[in-house]
Amino acid sequence: MTQWKLSPHKAFGGVPGPVVWVVMDGVGNGPGDAGDAVHLSRTPTLDWLGENALTTQLVAHGKAVGLPDDGDMGNSEVGHNALGAGRVFDQGAKRVNAALASGELYEGAVWKGLTGRVRESGEPMHFIGLLSDGNVHSHIDHLFQMIRRCHDEDVAAVRVHVLLDGRDVPDGSATAYVDQLEGLLADLCAEGRDYRIASGGGRMKVTMDRYEAEWSMVERGWQLHVRGEGRGFPSAAQAIQTFRDEDKKATDQNLPGFVVVDGEGKAVGPIRDGAAVVFFNFRGDRAIEITKAFEDEAFPAFDRGPRPDVLYAGMMQYDGDLLLPKQYLVDPPAIDRTLGEFLVHNGVTQLATSETQKFGHVTYFWNGNRSGYFDEKMERYVEIKSDVLPFEERPWMKAAEITDVVVDALTNGRERHIRLNYANGDMVGHTGALDAAVLAVESVDLCLGRLVPLVRELGGALIVTADHGNADEMFLRDKKSGEALRGADGVPLPKTSHTLSPVPLHIYAPTAPSLALNSDVKRPGISNLASTCLALLGLSAPEDYDASLIG
Repeated sequence: MTQWKLSPHKAFGGVPGPVVWVVMDGVGNGPGDAGDAVHLSRTPTLDWLGENALTTQLVAHGKAVGLPDDGDMGNSEVGHNALGAGRVFDQGAKRVNAALASGELYEGAVWKGLTGRVRESGEPMHFIGLLSDGNVHSHIDHLFQMIRRCHDEDVAAVRVHVLLDGRDVPDGSATAYVDQLEGLLADLCAEGRDYRIASGGGRMKVTMDRYEAEWSMVERGWQLHVRGEGRGFPSAAQAIQTFRDEDKKATDQNLPGFVVVDGEGKAVGPIRDGAAVVFFNFRGDRAIEITKAFEDEAFPAFDRGPRPDVLYAGMMQYDGDLLLPKQYLVDPPAIDRTLGEFLVHNGVTQLATSETQKFGHVTYFWNGNRSGYFDEKMERYVEIKSDVLPFEERPWMKAAEITDVVVDALTNGRERHIRLNYANGDMVGHTGALDAAVLAVESVDLCLGRLVPLVRELGGALIVTADHGNADEMFLRDKKSGEALRGADGVPLPKTSHTLSPVPLHIYAPTAPSLALNSDVKRPGISNLASTCLALLGLSAPEDYDASLIG
């Protein structure tokens, strides 16, 4: 039975005021050059904290957040899992790698049910997901291994619905990934199979909405993947090239949807009764809505038309509370005993707030992939609706409105602990627009400038950090020389993915000037911050939590 009651901290009684924890999403400590939007930004508040707060940097990628290798970029999902859990759990990519390598995935009842269904019905096995090796939402190797397994298990037909990336991988790389896939499918077709790409589109236009911000994305995906309705092309490669020719500024993630058609103009892969469908993303936030479209009996978001009778499975279960999907190939990490749950059991009131784009990260992911409240009397969750306009056109996003919520809570003494996420550095960083990313970081700094004096006045503490890097590297670089890669016009090529940069940490506790950083932690990571937060609240962390960063 879990022992929820935490002991008082042995060396520190905590700050008298509230503990405010700020996550500057996507704001890393980069190379400090002309492509580093964080470095280029005017950040008087962060500069002041660097001189007047306990300051260091943290690891927020690779093994420090449960990913397979230190070459793997961190992301917001695993980052917030680590922040809220206080220790590191093996995450999506690592768990899928192990299940594929051991054969466990194929021995499970779900895989056997999927392949058995299509062998009996004669309908294809359909795979839908993000086609890249970004390893944030999916990995192309996972798809390839499952397609090969279909061949080995006498699945006669496979259809792949490709969502184009250019966000977790370089923009313009979609063609290379499609070419790899077409090569594999051609090889297997030469052995008597009927394996083809059926539909696709950019991830920010088709299917991969999250937090119900733009259901029309999912509706477009449904029309393309399921109904086979959309602009037709003889191949995915031709669709991509045509869209780029029509719009020279088009990026992979924003390419329109398309359907692959045969010589008579008919879609080659609508999803029909008797089919099996695998959504092969392992990350949950952008998989939940399309899963609801396939599984929910009552579905008000859009008119699906006749819903095909299919066997649907996710790579993982994307929401353990809502049980979405009902069937999945790999068990998700079982994250328990999170910081939020401990605080509830120890009488600490909490506020979690962000805008739509990151609201699930300070709630669902922070709480160990758990929806809802631990205790509604002790917690308050406030979502600020995000704009649906391109982020580079509104780089300030909803930072001011989030700050308004926090200032109100602090002024009225509502909560002892507050956590918030400013999405600007990540969402604008993903656009590749350097000038907009500079404004995004400056907007966050401006809002931090409202919080610092209020925390000081209330005798509280402020933790300022990030979940991973992004805006700190806005140019693609040569891996050997480190120099920016340039296009034919000499302009640096934009980078839209996360980075391997460490992230900043500032701990400002003006009522406790004797606090010092814990020198015993040799490679501090973001998972150390839950214990740090508890220490500022005057509580000792559970024994299995990663060590506090203050002595």
